Amino acid sequence: MADFYIYLIAGLPFLRFGQDAPFSFSVFLQKCADLIPEKDLEILKAISLGTESLYLDKHPALKQRYLFERALRNELVKIRASRKKIDAANYLRGDGYVEPWLSHIAINAYRNPSPIEAEKILDAARWQFLDELSLGHYFDLEYLVAYAYKLLILERWQKVQAADKAKALEEVLTQKLIRAFYDQ
Repeated sequence: MADFYIYLIAGLPFLRFGQDAPFSFSVFLQKCADLIPEKDLEILKAISLGTESLYLDKHPALKQRYLFERALRNELVKIRASRKKIDAANYLRGDGYVEPWLSHIAINAYRNPSPIEAEKILDAARWQFLDELSLGHYFDLEYLVAYAYKLLILERWQKVQAADKAKALEEVLTQKLIRAFYDQ
C-alpha cells in the first residue's frame, strides 16, 4: 500500500469549528484508502466505529485523546456529584489524569442554561485539544487522527442543526404531559 501522507493531507480542506463538514467521514476514508498504509486506514476506520480503544497501546495520539476525553468526563462527574452531594469517587474512571484547564471548561459547560451551548463549549475544548495534539504533525498519521476526530465533531453538529427542532420539542412536551398525567 502507498504511503503518500503529504499528497493526501495537502489535498484536505482546512476544518474550522462551527462550520459544515466539507465531506462525510466515509468520503474521508475513501480519500485515504489508496494513499496510506492499510494498518493506518484501519485505525481511522476504528475511530469512525468507536472501537479505537483497540489501538490505544499501538498509537500514542489515540491514547492521548482517550485520556483527555476521560479526564473531561471525570470533571463533569465531579461537578454533578457535588451538586447532588454524593461521592464522585464511585463514578470516576481511570488513574486520575487531569488537564488543569478542564475543570474550568466543565464548570462553564455545566452552568450554561442551554444544553446545546454547553455541548458547544465541550466540543470547542475537544477541538482545542485536537489542535494541540496535531501541533508539529503536518504530514503523518497523528495529523489524520486529529483530522478524523474534528470531522466527526463537525458531522455531529451538522446533524444537530439539521434536526427537526419543532418535532423534537413536541415529543419532549408530549412525554412531559404523559408523565404529569400519570403522576397525578
